[in-house]
Amino acid sequence: MTRWALGVEYVGTHYVGWQHQTGLRSIQGALVEALSQVADHPVELTCAGRTDAGVHALGQVVHFDSDAARSARAWVLGANAHLERYISVAWAQAVPEHFHARYSALRRHYRYQIFNRAVRSALEVERCTWVRETLDAERMHMAAQVLVGEHDFSAFRAAECQSKTPVRRVESIEVSRDGERVYLDICANAFLHHMVRNIAGLLISVGRGERAATDVERILAGRDRKQSAPTAAPEGLYLRAIDYPAAFGLPIRL
Repeated sequence: MTRWALGVEYVGTHYVGWQHQTGLRSIQGALVEALSQVADHPVELTCAGRTDAGVHALGQVVHFDSDAARSARAWVLGANAHLERYISVAWAQAVPEHFHARYSALRRHYRYQIFNRAVRSALEVERCTWVRETLDAERMHMAAQVLVGEHDFSAFRAAECQSKTPVRRVESIEVSRDGERVYLDICANAFLHHMVRNIAGLLISVGRGERAATDVERILAGRDRKQSAPTAAPEGLYLRAIDYPAAFGLPIRL
């Protein structure tokens, strides 16, 4: 029996999210079906981080076990032959049996992407969140720095979040502008349900001038989700990469 790790990309627009749901289109369901055909036996799949409906991934990592005699190339080409064009396996690699896509991860990298101009874009509608008001990216960046470090992120946690603790360690957060796009890049050891989208929602309100930059620190300290801004839309969110110990030798893409 060999344990395999895969790097997966997907556009989440047409799916209910990562998690399999009977009768609905999910990323997990599509991958399990494709890999099971390649393996010629049912495959059980574990991912590094479950994404919500409409959320995209550039660097999702999954693992599964199989006794099928397949090369890394065969897993990649075989899976992609059975997948819709919105999902792609980018790489495959045999890993030690103690590797776990979720629990072996050191940190996760997410990007929230905003299309920022007065007129909406037909081309970016499913890949960015549109904000018509001009955002002050520098102000957003400065306000966000109070989130770096280990904190109780209850103010940025979805009501349905099942995590046992709201404490997370944010290693870096940056807001930058490139023409009509504003990027929020955040790296942490792990994230709560809707944490990135809730942070994005508050920072967008700061960038619009609707909230003071100091509100971010106040809301973080208050630990009350109701005091923060609405959750930002899912289409702007990307799981960019997962970091693992170098000993596993996995390709990391950023």
